[in-house]
Amino acid sequence: MADETLSAGAVARRLGVAVTTLRTWHQRYGLGPSQHVPGHHRRYTAADLARLETMRKLTAEGVTPAEAARWARQTPAPGPAGEVPSGAFAEVRPVGVRDGGGQAIPVGRAGPAARGLARAAMRLDSVAIGEAIGRSLAADGVVATWDELLRPVLVGIGKRHAATAGLIEVEHLVSRCVSEAFATVPRAGTATGPARILLSCADEEQHTLPLEALAAALAEAGMAYRMLGARVPAAALVEAVNRTGPAAVVVWSHTRATADPAQLTVLLASPRRPLLVLAAGPGWWADSLPAGVIRPVDLAEAVSLALAVRDSLSRTTGD
Repeated sequence: MADETLSAGAVARRLGVAVTTLRTWHQRYGLGPSQHVPGHHRRYTAADLARLETMRKLTAEGVTPAEAARWARQTPAPGPAGEVPSGAFAEVRPVGVRDGGGQAIPVGRAGPAARGLARAAMRLDSVAIGEAIGRSLAADGVVATWDELLRPVLVGIGKRHAATAGLIEVEHLVSRCVSEAFATVPRAGTATGPARILLSCADEEQHTLPLEALAAALAEAGMAYRMLGARVPAAALVEAVNRTGPAAVVVWSHTRATADPAQLTVLLASPRRPLLVLAAGPGWWADSLPAGVIRPVDLAEAVSLALAVRDSLSRTTGD
């Protein structure tokens, strides 16, 4: 079929969709016929058909048309025999049907371990989930486990939920398994002196897993910390700072709705203002932060900044 071109009607029959659907995909998402002979209607090439087949499969599996079109445009061109290379579709689809049926969580370009964890999550297999996280923590440590194993799966679950309003039970189970795994991370050394870092969610913020990841990474490095958890009002956070005098405070916000910069302004004005205030999470916008507040780009940077404060204090006090 390398040299064959098709009319809209022929493509519609092959895909099992209406011609009006093809017209909509062309107008809205640019998935139209690419061959144009002057004086004739445009016709669909083999590459066009491959992209449309990707679009049809993804939308049939519940992916939003805009997201499906984005992936369809990345579909490799057919080979000499007019066929898509083996495995090509599996490499580009964000959500797919596994061999044997069943939905899969999209994990992008994450490795085999993340794909295995996603499959275990869909089975609600808490034992397999816990074992996968435990192996990664033992082999690679907290930061790598968070970035390369857990985040792709958690983000994938979030995308599926946004598209389908489903997978709530999957998210709850995976979150519990992640919390349990992080709680078992041993300290690399014996932390001495007071806890030097305070971890808190912003007011009304309920997403705690990223803070738990940071706490586990600090524990792994032997650094003492206090965790206040979810939904901490600004007044309560300031009270905790004044009572404990931490050198650094991390305030996590997952969404813009909970990222009120006034919380940070109050913290900076507290009698025992910490040396370092980190506004962590995608909720915060860098251009809205008060002067003196740092927004770490990822978990590794947050850990690095916290450890730098600890080391600086240790040199100053001789701890």
